[in-house]
Amino acid sequence: MSVRTVPVGDHALLVELADGEQTAALHAELLRRREAGTLPAVAEIVPAERTVLLDGLDDPARLAAEVAGWRLAAADTVAAASVDLPVRYDGPDLADVAEMWGVEPAEAARMHAATPFRVAFCGFSPGFGYLTGLGERYAVRRRATPRTSVPAGSVAVAGPYTGVYPRSSPGGWQLIGTTDAALWDPEREPPALLAPGTRVRFVAVDA
Repeated sequence: MSVRTVPVGDHALLVELADGEQTAALHAELLRRREAGTLPAVAEIVPAERTVLLDGLDDPARLAAEVAGWRLAAADTVAAASVDLPVRYDGPDLADVAEMWGVEPAEAARMHAATPFRVAFCGFSPGFGYLTGLGERYAVRRRATPRTSVPAGSVAVAGPYTGVYPRSSPGGWQLIGTTDAALWDPEREPPALLAPGTRVRFVAVDA
């Protein structure tokens, strides 16, 4: 594992990794160790695309030295929560995405629904998860002109990621479907349906 650790203030540590797979593996290992009681007390564990931030540590330097020697298992081998999201593959950009993939729209929908996804990290807006699974082979470009308003529940792809818009907002991702699932609900605990590490399956339903 290629890592670089950077202290952030007196009680936080930023771990920089080579790629998203290593980041996911480290995040999964941190959660496993915290569950087992072998991780030093930490207030927050926040993964991003190629970093993991650990905040609220008593001794960041000690953990930095330990992390460098860890041997990590692939994130997919670690037990995690799972969520099924019903989706209607009725997005206005489905045909464009299918063309980029070299298939018909119905086949693009089938391929997407057959892919096991994992929430790599969250951001952009409350409840928005960046889901990996498609891989670079099916990475697609963002729209040349972003939409000023994307409806809540829109299932979208951009680069190697899939995401679901929790609420109406501007956005430049390619819209391939719609879900009625509530991605963000302040009355729910936790409010976000998707958290880093969660496994996600899109289940195709009739429009």
